[in-house]
Amino acid sequence: MPPRWLRNAHLQSILSSSDLRRRRGLRRLQALGAQSTEHIFDGGAGVRLQGWHTLIPGMEVRGLALLLHGWEGSAESSYMRMTAASLLEAGYEVVRLNFRDHGDTHHLNEEIFHSCLLPEVLHAACDVAQRFPQRPMVAAGYSLGGNFVLRLALRAPQAGLPLKHVAAVCPVLDPHSALLGMERGLPLYHWYFQRRWRRSLERKRALFPERHLYDDQTLSLSVRELTRWMVEHETDFGTLENYLDGYSVAGNRLATLAVPANILMAQDDPVIPFADFARWQLPPIARLEVARWGGHCGFIENAQCDGFGERWVTDRLTSC
Repeated sequence: MPPRWLRNAHLQSILSSSDLRRRRGLRRLQALGAQSTEHIFDGGAGVRLQGWHTLIPGMEVRGLALLLHGWEGSAESSYMRMTAASLLEAGYEVVRLNFRDHGDTHHLNEEIFHSCLLPEVLHAACDVAQRFPQRPMVAAGYSLGGNFVLRLALRAPQAGLPLKHVAAVCPVLDPHSALLGMERGLPLYHWYFQRRWRRSLERKRALFPERHLYDDQTLSLSVRELTRWMVEHETDFGTLENYLDGYSVAGNRLATLAVPANILMAQDDPVIPFADFARWQLPPIARLEVARWGGHCGFIENAQCDGFGERWVTDRLTSC
């Protein structure tokens, strides 16, 4: 229930990833005396994924929380820092994992990131669990990270990943619909993701010029057409439609979910269409909670940029 001046969905969404909120997250971690250590986790098949393990020295550890960021975010995104601080206060140590090509990790892997790379994230999550054993393990993700978290939970039992509970905030549900929503919505969002993805691909090309031969004209394409180009040249999916289907969790795709899951969505999300959630078929082990306001991964409550989202994640994951 934000104050009236904070009920604009675009303001909520912009504040969510603002430098103001990132700095506030950093100050919260520093005030707790949190210490973060870099780890390179094994993604299988030679893939390396960077993560930051954070804890408060001397704390009595209740459990381990794995956090996943959104597309073109990173382990240092505002919501990652704020959620980490909230979980640390609850007695959980935290691993904030970077997807490949996110954060300052473009050099770790030659191939480029795409959203169907669940196997390497699952493999890395298992590595996290092995490095920090004998702790109840939970996980949370935002936006695309929320999508990954739900798919992790779906695959966890077969992979031997000891997940006890997951939470997803504004997860990408139907990628077809999300892409269309970005194109038809406020142009700011398309510009934002297009610019950040283009810069990421430029950096990848500079690091591996013999492998990545795309030119500047290709990088100037719209998000849809650049995704299509990426699918046709960098993956085995064949078509854009097959690729988008590859990471969808819409319909009844979570029917066999065996790990308890909580999902938080805002009705006014300008990036992920809320109509998709109204048609979602969830198993009894998963619960969808809907807020009237919040934008995309915002849920900002006051001028200090405190968020309901990170408190919600902590409450749902630590009360299980």
